[in-house]
Amino acid sequence: MNRQRWQICPPVPADIIAQRLQSVSSEREYITLLIIQLLENRGISNPTDFEPFLTADDRLAHAPRLLPDMDRAVTRMLRALLGDELIAVYGDFDADGITGTVLLMEGISRLGGRVVHYIPHRLDEGHGLNLPALQGLKQQGVSLVVTVDCGIGGGPEIKQGLNLGLDFIITDHHEVPDSLPPALAAIDPKRADSTYPFCELAGVGVALKLLQAVFEATNGNTDWEEYLDLVALGTVADMVPLGGENRYLVKRGIEVLNRSQRIGVQELVRCAGLQMGKLDEDSIGYMLGPRLNASGRMDHAVTSYELLMTTALEQARQLAAELESSNSERQRLTAEVYTNAREKLLLEGVDKPLLMIGEGSYPPGVVGVVAGKLANEFYRPTIVLQFDGEQARGSARSIPEFDILGALTECKALLTRFGGHRQAAGFIALKANVEKLHWQLQQIAARELADVDLRPAINIDAEIPIATVDAAMYKSISKLAPFGQGNQIPTFLSRKVRVLESRRVGATGDHLKLKLRNNRVVWDAIAFNQGNRETSSYIDIVYNLEQEDWNGRRLLRLNIVDFLPSL
Repeated sequence: MNRQRWQICPPVPADIIAQRLQSVSSEREYITLLIIQLLENRGISNPTDFEPFLTADDRLAHAPRLLPDMDRAVTRMLRALLGDELIAVYGDFDADGITGTVLLMEGISRLGGRVVHYIPHRLDEGHGLNLPALQGLKQQGVSLVVTVDCGIGGGPEIKQGLNLGLDFIITDHHEVPDSLPPALAAIDPKRADSTYPFCELAGVGVALKLLQAVFEATNGNTDWEEYLDLVALGTVADMVPLGGENRYLVKRGIEVLNRSQRIGVQELVRCAGLQMGKLDEDSIGYMLGPRLNASGRMDHAVTSYELLMTTALEQARQLAAELESSNSERQRLTAEVYTNAREKLLLEGVDKPLLMIGEGSYPPGVVGVVAGKLANEFYRPTIVLQFDGEQARGSARSIPEFDILGALTECKALLTRFGGHRQAAGFIALKANVEKLHWQLQQIAARELADVDLRPAINIDAEIPIATVDAAMYKSISKLAPFGQGNQIPTFLSRKVRVLESRRVGATGDHLKLKLRNNRVVWDAIAFNQGNRETSSYIDIVYNLEQEDWNGRRLLRLNIVDFLPSL
């Protein structure tokens, strides 16, 4: 049995493809048979939606006032600005919350508002609003608190804040609880009564919508696009689906990011070994995002906030260096905890429907990353716990077939606090409740996953002859970028490919470099982290295309995701 499931998307029938091609203007030569198949695989089947998806322009954007409570929020913001009130922006400590906080701080300041920021400490305070922080803001003279990437589940804390005399505007994108918090405005596209056409905005995206609405209400100002570099950073780093409006925000945001005048961004890019002008979604997802997240994971997210806000070169260099150091330490600790947790799970057995492991020594800043790595490897919903006295903090990551937030909701009587999304959530529980919680979650997982093949799945867009792959095809499928959650890089299957050469590469031989042939076409290929696998004379390959710079030339190669001997 293959170690991974190969799931090939059903081919679109020839007559349907012909109909869709006829519906598309002949000037749109980039809409090919393959593109129509790729769009179908991503839920785009109406020809009128083809071009907006591929161009990812502002036709995908929506009016901010369609979001629930937006009018009330704008009215209150204008009153605060006109009354010279002190406004607090209260953001979460991840890259999404940090970028959203910077966005609102800059936008409110630009409108002449008096504004301060607050970002809680991951370990000392945890996610969301807390009473001591609100008391401190009130003592500073704050009268209005605007949240970013948090607050929708903070009903008790908001009630306490109201008693202090604070008003609240929530901007959030997390799942909405049964009862809305008693805020003056609760802006969240996931609200059941929302008429907003797109519900997958990141926290920074929702914050942008508030700023956009306030700008429009003040003087018709449309310069909000200059903040899209922040939106791209936060949206990609938070791994929200890159469909719908997020395609426009990220694509346009990457353009703004590549010419960003923010000294902090330039230094962050330099420290990461990247180049301004050559940044893409992978640059954010694998390099910039983890560095922005590192400060909140290892110490306090204020370092990342200050880096994005600073206008002083020396400070930017110092802060970027600090993030580089924090990220290196985060990588070291992640590897250490991952190895430890993995060994323990293997001893206990990983054939259960849900995995849970924990230890007091696990640093809380990396348990979420470790849970994600374990969930990907074993294809099980996975919870990693960190014990602190009588409390247990859990980070949960799941697979598409299992709603981990829904499962935690069923167990809420055992939890002190919880929240998150369908595939990523966190909670706090009494240590005494962990064993019972584990048992209940196992029962739920066993029920929900009874008929699920719990092997990692590779979604394959199409089976094609490798001889048809060329630069023109690569250029065509690149129209689907930016790639990410909900819009994976196109992945293909080609059968009976001849192996001309196979050798291990990398410092420790972790990777496999191949030279492959089909008819007269020869391809270079790389199979990352598969150096210990044997090849045969002919193999079936699952792969995507990538472009690399080599001595000033741009060359295509195959990135092998998986392979099997041909039958």
